[in-house]
Amino acid sequence: MRGDLSRRRFLGYAGATALASGLPRVASATAHQPRTLLEEFDYGQVQLTGGPLKEQYDRVLANYLALDNDRLLKVYRERAGLPAPGAAMGGWYDADGFVPGHTLGQYISGLARMGRTNGDKACLAKVGALVEGFAATMSGDDRIFAGPNAERVWPCYILDKHLAGLIDAYNLGGVEQARALLPRVLHGALPFIPDQGRDRIGKNNPPYDETYVLPETLFTSHEITGDAAFRDRARAYLLDREFFDPLARGEDVLPGRHAYSHAIALSSAGKAHLVLGDEKYLHAMQSAWQILAATQQYASGGWGPNETFILPHKGQLYDSLHSTDDHFETPCGSYAAIKLARYLLCATADGRYGDGLERVLFNAILAARQPDSDGDYPYYSMYGPRAHKVYYAKKWPCCSGTLVQCVADYVKNIYFRAADGVAVNLYAPSTVRWNQNGAAIALTQETGYPLSHGVTIKVDCAAPASFALRLRLPEWLQREPAIRVNGERASGETQRGFAVIKRRWKSGDTMTFDLPLALRTEAIDDLHPKTVAVLRGPLVYVELNPRPGPAALGHLEKQTAVAGAPGAFVEQAEGSDRVHVPLYAVEEESYTTYFEKS
Repeated sequence: MRGDLSRRRFLGYAGATALASGLPRVASATAHQPRTLLEEFDYGQVQLTGGPLKEQYDRVLANYLALDNDRLLKVYRERAGLPAPGAAMGGWYDADGFVPGHTLGQYISGLARMGRTNGDKACLAKVGALVEGFAATMSGDDRIFAGPNAERVWPCYILDKHLAGLIDAYNLGGVEQARALLPRVLHGALPFIPDQGRDRIGKNNPPYDETYVLPETLFTSHEITGDAAFRDRARAYLLDREFFDPLARGEDVLPGRHAYSHAIALSSAGKAHLVLGDEKYLHAMQSAWQILAATQQYASGGWGPNETFILPHKGQLYDSLHSTDDHFETPCGSYAAIKLARYLLCATADGRYGDGLERVLFNAILAARQPDSDGDYPYYSMYGPRAHKVYYAKKWPCCSGTLVQCVADYVKNIYFRAADGVAVNLYAPSTVRWNQNGAAIALTQETGYPLSHGVTIKVDCAAPASFALRLRLPEWLQREPAIRVNGERASGETQRGFAVIKRRWKSGDTMTFDLPLALRTEAIDDLHPKTVAVLRGPLVYVELNPRPGPAALGHLEKQTAVAGAPGAFVEQAEGSDRVHVPLYAVEEESYTTYFEKS
């Protein structure tokens, strides 16, 4: 096994901010702002062209595009005393629900991202109509909360979602009105939000409101408007003393804390690192990532049973398999984990973060149950024996907002821009377009990954161009792949988990390589090495419709592919065959994720 692949996940982070050898810096920097090694592409530069990511993307887009504008705006119009046609939403969203109107901004945000990606005029028109409809309900006092007493429940949470929606409506949807609304939304929230950030310990411990991710949207709002009130409040909400400072020192302060709230807070650290130039925030993110990967996560990449980080080395992940069905707050947690991975990838160009991103993307958010048409949405992933994918008990929960944002961001996770070329982080059918030293270039991926191992990347450029193409080498690979360009073996070097191929490319050049997929096991935690999940490449495999009784691990070497069902395997077993499929392929069947080794 290649040494750096097998050890990468366990390396210390002391030198993680050092520059990768030979990797040029990308972003220009002021005296206060750090440079990044990689940058995200704009939504419109990347398109999905096939595969399971596009299938889910298209379903989710259709689901949210079909949401009725009058229903979404009803609670806001009722509060403003305006005509309010349309049926009530129900669940959390209603005037008498838990958090009335709480996800409107996230729906606007996700639709703006998808509209920018696809150039979908209907999608962007819906974004503009929702912003206009919301603005009409604000009246002279800039009231942003829907329903009676809504500001008493989650005012910071709702403020953050409104800001996110307006930011994306302006930046991605071209809705000029959204920029003008940003200061008004903050003004309307000020009487109800604290002056300083407030920490939250467990799932039910007060204060229940969430200031954690607000610095990210507040800093961005300042960049758009120049209004210092956004910047000042962003600084005040950074949880330095309670969270970022001890993490930056390498202290594990996760156990017992609310999982999603503190994971999404790391996106605020990512933005603070870029805006304030303080390396403390980068160190805090790196430390948190190491702790999560080493002590907190299931094989899926999810974490936080009962929405709470566990005490490590106590067997609590194992215990959770039998004590709860609420193992991972899936859309919200996936959104937090993937955003953190992108911040770290950009800052360090280190492939370990791409490995983690791939794991949670394919096994958590891609595996979430498809929502229905009337407010039933996925919330928790379940990894216990004979589990089912179910909807949350209440309609329109918080995860209905992060689901569309997370899926809209699929295009942001595949490619990253380097000054001398492009880095391929995910292997998925897709196209990316950019300019390299004035030359227009497009790369197109064709692959059946993660169900099959072959990857083809084709180059299209108006004129020959020199650039570096970086390919992430997943940590589970047992050997480096043979990379060929136009049929001939390509030479290159490995930099921090990426194979780097530098050459003068011309239109029609074709790169091919394989990522061999072998079945392997991974223990639930360090105290239960014989309780394992089965993985193949990046995918967690589960037993479909398992038999009653203990879930014993079968014979991996006896698994044979199921004809006509790509990615499915069957094992001949006494009494009945055992069928194993990727977790993301399960729909309404029962499944078991963890097995006992003999």
